[in-house]
Amino acid sequence: MFLAIKEMRYAKLRYGLIIGIMFLIAYVVFMLSGLATGLSWQFKQAIVDWQAETIVLSEDANQAFAASQLTRQDLTGVKGADKGADKAPIGLYSAGIKGDGEQVNVSVFGTDTDAFILPKVTEGQMFKENGEVIISQNLADKGYEIGDLVKIGKSDEKVKIVGIFPETFYSVTPVIYTSLDSLTALKYPGQVFASEEEQPLNIVAVKESQVELTNDATTKLEQMKVADFIEKLPGYSAQNLTLNAMIYFLFVIVAAIVGIFMYVMTLQKTAIFGVMKAQGISNRFIASSIVGQAFIVGLVGVIIAVAAAYGTSFILPEVMPFSIDWQLWSIYSGILLVVAIIGGLFSIRTVAKVNPISAIGG
Repeated sequence: MFLAIKEMRYAKLRYGLIIGIMFLIAYVVFMLSGLATGLSWQFKQAIVDWQAETIVLSEDANQAFAASQLTRQDLTGVKGADKGADKAPIGLYSAGIKGDGEQVNVSVFGTDTDAFILPKVTEGQMFKENGEVIISQNLADKGYEIGDLVKIGKSDEKVKIVGIFPETFYSVTPVIYTSLDSLTALKYPGQVFASEEEQPLNIVAVKESQVELTNDATTKLEQMKVADFIEKLPGYSAQNLTLNAMIYFLFVIVAAIVGIFMYVMTLQKTAIFGVMKAQGISNRFIASSIVGQAFIVGLVGVIIAVAAAYGTSFILPEVMPFSIDWQLWSIYSGILLVVAIIGGLFSIRTVAKVNPISAIGG
């Protein structure tokens, strides 16, 4: 390691260039990772907040939230859970909200007033009557306040904001909670249902991991683990796969760039290595020096990249989802160091083939 550091201090410009390239690639890795984590979280955060284990939906929905069509009567087909405490019917309505604040797209969830999935209200109170809603803090940040009367979707009826709960997202949109009756009125304005049991909902969230489905439901039911349900969210898997694939390609690029640079510099130092061998210095010592240089290049580049990416996270615009997963960043840092070392290993064969006599012109 002493030889590696001494040589790097002597050729600061060349090794500074390699560290700079390593930094740029690592910086892109961490930025892509932050964006991937942020997007992923904004797709699924509301569902994770439910703290449910199982999702029950219609069998013909192809495991898609919005495509699942159930009725309140179908709740009788979900056994092994008590309504409210462990079993929560959920309706979904994606629409725009209009009021005094900025017009934005929102995801409206309808459920029972005592459902376990409901978040804790930080301001105001929980909805109790039809026409009342609670909104997430990220929607409140856009100008909506407690007491506002707003229109949601195609309904002409106004609903009243009575409470605010912590920031959350579903499919990258702010979240609203209301009662099932209010959701039905918003989603199906003017439509009359024969009975309360025939009123629609989309899914049932259950706290338990194992749920018994019976024939009491009028719809054929299917159950899924929450993790599998999240993977089926529209666009979730595709965007994760795309961003992660870009990160994995960057790992290969790191190995190639470090390998090429170290190989070229090894060729330039063939005569020096010949003299060292003639003096009795082993191939192992020289190889360890090259690997040590690759490690230092990777380590310095990664440290600077982590610091730069962390600093960048504070100046990114609010509309750009960015979330730091330190555990994942630690894994990526380790991988970057490993691939940098692998790049350095490409030059070892060249060192081993150096003939002392030929190298010094004998």
